Amino acid sequence: MTMHRYRNHTPAVVAVSGMKNAGKTTLIANMLPLFQAAGIKTAVIKHDGHSFEADPPGTDTGRFIEAGACGTAIFDGSKYKVIKPQPLDEHALLAMFPEADLILMEGLKYSRWPKIEVVRADNYEYPVCDGDTLLAIVTDLPLVSQPVPLIGLDDTAAAVQCILQYMNHLRGETASYEPEQQSFFPDTANPAGAGYLSL
Repeated sequence: MTMHRYRNHTPAVVAVSGMKNAGKTTLIANMLPLFQAAGIKTAVIKHDGHSFEADPPGTDTGRFIEAGACGTAIFDGSKYKVIKPQPLDEHALLAMFPEADLILMEGLKYSRWPKIEVVRADNYEYPVCDGDTLLAIVTDLPLVSQPVPLIGLDDTAAAVQCILQYMNHLRGETASYEPEQQSFFPDTANPAGAGYLSL
C-alpha cells in the first residue's frame, strides 16, 4: 500500500476509543507500521481518564518534582520530555505535532472527535460511543444495525484503510489504494468539532 505524503497540511485527527482493556493500544501499535509504510507521519496522544505518574519517584526529575519544582525537563541529542503538573487538554497537545500528517488519540470515547471504536467480546458487548462520531467499529462481535462498517478485530489493514480514506475525504482527494472498496466515511457523520482540520 502506498500513499503520497500530506506535507503542508494541518494534521488529521482520529480517536481510537472503547472501554478499558478493549484493545485500543494494541490496534494503534499494529496500525503504526502500516501508516509508516504508506508515508504517513503519525503521532499518538493517549488520554488517561484517571491519573498517571509522570515521573516515577526515585528518578532525577521525579525527585525535583517531589522537592517542589514547578516543572522539569530532560533531554539528550535526539529527544526530550517535559513534565508540568498543570491542567491541559488535547488541543494544546495537538499543536505540538505540526510535522504529523495524522494524530491518533487513544481514548476520549465521549468526545466529538471522529473515531474508530474497539469492541471486544470478552470485554464489552456493544458500542458506547456516539454513532455520529464513528468512522467504523473494530470488533469480534456480530453487531447488527450499526450506522458504520464493522471491521474484524484482527483486520488492521482495513482499519488503516478506513482512516486513510477519511483523510482523503477531508482533503477532497482520491485515495491511491483500491478506490472500489466500500466507503468507511458515513455521508452524514461530520459532527461539529470533529476533525482537527476544521478547528
